[in-house]
Amino acid sequence: MSRRVLFVSVVGALALGGCATIPQPLQGNYTQVALSAAQNGTAASAPVRWGGEIIQTEPREQQTCFFVLAEPLDSQARPKGGEESLGRFVACKQGFYDPEVFAKGREITVTGTLDGTVQHKIGQFDYTYPKVDANNVYLWKPRPMYAANPYPYGPWGPWGGFCDPFWSPWGCGWGGSLFFQPRVIVVPRPVPPPPPPPKKG
Repeated sequence: MSRRVLFVSVVGALALGGCATIPQPLQGNYTQVALSAAQNGTAASAPVRWGGEIIQTEPREQQTCFFVLAEPLDSQARPKGGEESLGRFVACKQGFYDPEVFAKGREITVTGTLDGTVQHKIGQFDYTYPKVDANNVYLWKPRPMYAANPYPYGPWGPWGGFCDPFWSPWGCGWGGSLFFQPRVIVVPRPVPPPPPPPKKG
């Protein structure tokens, strides 16, 4: 086998291995339905896969409803954090889901069928929420939080000797990029436990 063929084979294998995978509960073929179409009723009963950031989780007598700030989905069907919102929707699923677990700000993706609209107030404004009769509600793990290292040059300062910003009359801020690169501390948030199974009967 020539070096070129071997190189192409390795690159192809790496590309396949790096492909994003959609979680099994969210897999399937879904029509791209705009929230505006669902709001005006032109996409009734369409199957959808939508996601975003939880605004409110509201347990009811037989089901739990999730009010969601919708965002575009990436290749894993995960909401793209930081993207411009597409609007709002509400997804309701049978059973109890703990609002302390499915908390405000957490990311979810739901699959299900459009089931009309509901009116819900945002302040004093009546907002029309497209409603999803959900068959899957997927709660994503929190994203890592990043914090800049307050001492990017280490305890020795930019000149290789000890440098304390408080005691040094010249400061420690210049020249360090020639010797040290700023580091990043990854501080993951704890992942809450999974919700209890829905009560039967």
